[in-house]
Amino acid sequence: MISSPRTTTKRSRSSPSRDRERDEESAMQPLGRTLPHSVEAEQHVIACCLIDGSDTIARCLESKLSENAFYDPANRLIYRKLCEIYQTKPPVDIAVLAEELRIARELDQVGGPAYLSQLSLSIPTTAQAQFFIGRVRELHLLRELIKTATGAVEQCFNYEGGLESFIDKIEQEIFSVTQDRISDAAKPIGGPMKEAVEVLHKMMDKKGELTGVSSGFKDLDTLMYGFQRQEMIVLAARPSMGKTSLALNFAEAAAMPRHGVAPTATLVFSLEMSAAQLALRLLCSRSRVNMKLLREGLLPRNDDAQTRLVHVADEFTKSPLFIDDSSHLSIMELRAKARRLHARTKLGLIIVDYLQLLSPTDAQVPREQQVAEASRGLKALAKELDVPVIVLSQLNRASEKENRVPKLADLRESGSIEQDADVVLMLARPKDADEKFQVAADSAELIVAKQRNGPVGELKLTFLRDITRFENYTQ
Repeated sequence: MISSPRTTTKRSRSSPSRDRERDEESAMQPLGRTLPHSVEAEQHVIACCLIDGSDTIARCLESKLSENAFYDPANRLIYRKLCEIYQTKPPVDIAVLAEELRIARELDQVGGPAYLSQLSLSIPTTAQAQFFIGRVRELHLLRELIKTATGAVEQCFNYEGGLESFIDKIEQEIFSVTQDRISDAAKPIGGPMKEAVEVLHKMMDKKGELTGVSSGFKDLDTLMYGFQRQEMIVLAARPSMGKTSLALNFAEAAAMPRHGVAPTATLVFSLEMSAAQLALRLLCSRSRVNMKLLREGLLPRNDDAQTRLVHVADEFTKSPLFIDDSSHLSIMELRAKARRLHARTKLGLIIVDYLQLLSPTDAQVPREQQVAEASRGLKALAKELDVPVIVLSQLNRASEKENRVPKLADLRESGSIEQDADVVLMLARPKDADEKFQVAADSAELIVAKQRNGPVGELKLTFLRDITRFENYTQ
């Protein structure tokens, strides 16, 4: 490390704020070890700022390099002063910097003119400025993780109850260290506007290209252009109407490659059925094998069903499809699990089967508030992970009693589901079906009852009763 003249320069007495910063840093030292840092990288960043003035400082600000990213107090103070000079728009150079520090009576604290001169000569060009900016950010991130983890340990010792909310809070603190630093609070309209224009061109050219995850159903994709990122899609129906079957069809369409489209990593939370049961349904559905005959051992011996089953099982084994069949799952636990998996494997779709089975955080509050909390949590998850979240939900009995098409008001137990959802799909029996209709019929109505960014409407799906599979409707 380059020896610094400021070590022999007399400094003014430390201010209370400086003492407090030093105490905080001392408290963060784990087992006497020095926190990750590089004084040389910090010096090179400041040198680049002094060489070309505003350009490097602008790059630092674009990279979200704050003054707290500098470990050395003197370098931190100099960088803060450089940013202040940049904001007031006088020329950024060593003479202006020295004068501003002198006016603020902080020149001696950073080592005087000698240290500023050494900084300006520590690197000849700004060619590697971005590298050193990234290095300073990286080391600061490591220190923040150490600080957060140390704080988590202290909170564990002071734990006073409420384990689920406590763990969720700790996880959010750790993830925010990285996520909050790469996400902007506001974005220029240029980027989103460019995407919107591209979508418009596709619509005008009638190419019908999807802008989201395909549902696997032509009519539904035409209406919605796929499941869009950050959207919460509610699929609602009465019991035995095929919600789970349709959701599994969505998962299969997303996770299995087709027509040159890369598979989408898909996570299914099954609170009602076990992972083995879902796997069996997926296997029989895709291989088009009658599950009832399979269980009863009545499949013809000369049938190629066994070959198809083995082939499909191999396809699913290689696919990015994940199933979590945990029971008694709360919304905070669900979000934590999705967050962890997303950190390892970037997800493209999440399916929750189903909303009303999520365990409440507080069992004492009214049921409507419990469901509202889960609904808001799933909407927040869609935005946090930037993926579409498909949520299965129950409908109340009103539509059955009145023998009518279901509507938004029929969503069970909470009006907040209707408010939080970006898209509401309702699976209903055909209008010409009798009162005994169940999913065993040959077709079903899929109603797009709500869509924030598109039209609503009705479409038909064909249901293959022997293999519990929905397909595009044909006469």
